[in-house]
Order: sequence, then structure tokens, then C-alpha cells
Amino acid sequence: MITRRTAPADAIITHRDSAAAPTTDTPPPAAVTDREHRSLFVALRAVPDPRDPRGRRYPLVSVLAIAVCAVLAGACTFAAIADWARDLDRASWARLGFTDRVPAATTVWRLLIRVDAQALSTVMASWLLARTTAVTRSGRRWRLVIAVDGKVVRGARLADGRQVHLLSAYDTSTGVVLAQVPIAAKSNEIPAFTPLLRLVAARLGSLTDVLVVADALHAQAGHAEYLAAAGGHLMVTVKANQPTVFAQLKAVPWAQVPVGARTRDTGHGRTETRTVKAVTVTTPGGLGFPHAQQAVRITRTRTVKGRTSRETAYLTVSLPAGQAQPADLGTWARAEWHIENRLHHVRDVTLREDAHQARTGNGPAVFATLRNTAVGYHRSNGEPNIARATRRANRRSTDLIDAVTSCNPTTQ
Repeated sequence: MITRRTAPADAIITHRDSAAAPTTDTPPPAAVTDREHRSLFVALRAVPDPRDPRGRRYPLVSVLAIAVCAVLAGACTFAAIADWARDLDRASWARLGFTDRVPAATTVWRLLIRVDAQALSTVMASWLLARTTAVTRSGRRWRLVIAVDGKVVRGARLADGRQVHLLSAYDTSTGVVLAQVPIAAKSNEIPAFTPLLRLVAARLGSLTDVLVVADALHAQAGHAEYLAAAGGHLMVTVKANQPTVFAQLKAVPWAQVPVGARTRDTGHGRTETRTVKAVTVTTPGGLGFPHAQQAVRITRTRTVKGRTSRETAYLTVSLPAGQAQPADLGTWARAEWHIENRLHHVRDVTLREDAHQARTGNGPAVFATLRNTAVGYHRSNGEPNIARATRRANRRSTDLIDAVTSCNPTTQ
């Protein structure tokens, strides 16, 4: 085997790539028509190629398209991506931009760990939003709700031994991750909040009238000030990390505040009742938290196998009562859990993220973006069960490829 020392790593040919000798560079995928403006190929052209121009064997767009399709079909590792591609027939290879060979697992790995994870996240979010059916805005108080939360990729490690920690912004109406940023070394989620929301603003055009919901870690004055200046709103849980505001919220005479909304849910062997009370902040200086308009108390009473427990949460929201009734507040508070239950849990359990020991370069962040794309794609197609959706996509790989390379927003 002869290689050029000046060629990039992904240009090296081994017997695993193909038994046939190369002839000419594989041509890029054919240009799509105006009707295919939602094609994955069109979106992926915006991702910068990290390779040296010399010796490129496979088009970046084609390798990335394979990675996206494979993870949509349930692939959980770099090797699984290559295996999925090799199992396709030659007609599918051609549809993805390959001729007589597809890249080996090592080639896929070498390329994906070098791809700009932030650029890929941006491109995938834009692609999903372009394919997503517009959400029906019903009711005069309908509002776009973005949930912000962080996740540690437990199986991954960086060069210094740290676990990979990513902060994401999740559109609760479509299931699409709008932006994702890594947490810097020796830091936490708080400094990453504003850069993340700047990316969301760039994706949506602005944050005007957008409601951001987050956990108690983000009960920060700076976050509230940034969103208010951008025309958005913040609804956040308050705990002991903000002792003054927390004490003020607890001191509200809640016994005199009438119940604003009550919901009761049953399922999975448990019954849960959620009671929402809200009161407008009228005292001088408010709650001491910037732009807080309402104090909110949500009481959750849960019964499991005859045993009852109760939990009380205190929140603030920068929307006045005329724009946020107790029923709305209860719904939005539950939306904060969507990013955990409908995204992070699925990435862990269905797509086995925590078991994937990606440790090199941008690999952990790139694969997290691919998993976000898979979840968002299937959610936007109305799939309530992501595991079932990935199995179906794997069985119908031809339909999957046709769907992502056309303007048809459905997988099957």
C-alpha cells in the first residue's frame, strides 16, 4: 500500500475501504432542484471541510449524510455508522454520492472528530426547522417556550480527563434542539447561558416574546437582564442558591392566595396532582429579582402504591398576569422537564450516549449533535416513541434516504 505523507489522514486507503483501486475522485452529489430545497445535501454544504484539499477521497457532504442517516436509524457509534453504510446497496450508495465504495469506520471516525461541532449543530438545527411544519398558534396567550438545560456525556472524556458537558436550548413545541454549546473547563452552565441564547436568537431571528424556562441554577440576575433587553422572558425555579429571593417567595401569604389551576394525571402506577398559585408582585422593589412580575408556587402531590409525597416549588416569571395565567404557568413549568424527559433521557437510553466512549477531538460534541438531530427529526415527524422510529428507519433505509434528500418532511 502506497500513501503520500502529505495526504490527510482520511485520504489513506486500506483494504477495508474497498478492494478496487481508486480511479478518480468521487463526484459530489448531484445538484438538487428548487423543490428539494430542504434536502440534507443542501444543508450540509454549509459545514466547512477540515481536511487538506489534497487527497480527499470522499465528499464531506456524503460522509456527513451517511452519519446523519445512520444515527436516524439508530447507530450509536462511529463503527455502527460505517456498518450501516456498508449494508446499503449500490443504488443507495449512489444516492448518497458514492460510487464503488464507502468509507471505512476509521475514515468516518477521522473525519467526524475534526468537523466543527458548532457549525454542524447550527446547520442541523436550521435543516430541521426548515422541514418542520409550523406550529399552530392557538389562543391569544400562545408563546414559544425554549427549555435550557445541561447534560454531561458520561462516557466521553477530553484530553485533560474531563467529562464532556453540553448546554442545550430545546424548542418544546417541535422537539428541535436550536443550539448547543460546550461548557468551558473549570466552569459551569451559568457563563454559557448568554452565548447559547445568542445562537438561539440568530436561529429564530430574535428572542422577542420568547419564554425561556430553566432550573434553579439559572436563577441569575444577568440572565434576566439579557432576556429583557432582547425582548424575551424568563421563567425560572428559585431555590436556596438565591437565599434572599427564595425567602421572599416563601414568605408570601400563600394560604390567602386562591388556587389558580389544578391538574391531575395518572399513569405508570402513580397519581399526581399539581396545584398552581400565582400572585402579582406589587411590593416596592418587587422580589429583588430583575423584571420579576409574578411569584408562583406549584405544589405536586404524588401517590405511588398507596404512599403519598408532596413537593413545593417556587418560581418567578417576567410576564404579567394578563399574559400568563396560572394554567399557562403550570404548562410552562412542565415544559422545563421536556428537555430532560424527551431529549436527554432518549439520548441516554435509546441512543446509548452515556455508554459511548468518544474521547478524541470534537467527536463527543459531534455525536451529541447527531443524536439531537435524530430525536428532533423523529419528533417533528410526530413520532412519540423514538426507539420504534429508529427501528423503522433502519428497516426502511431506502425510504429514509429518499426522505432526507427531498422536500418531503416525513420519513416513511
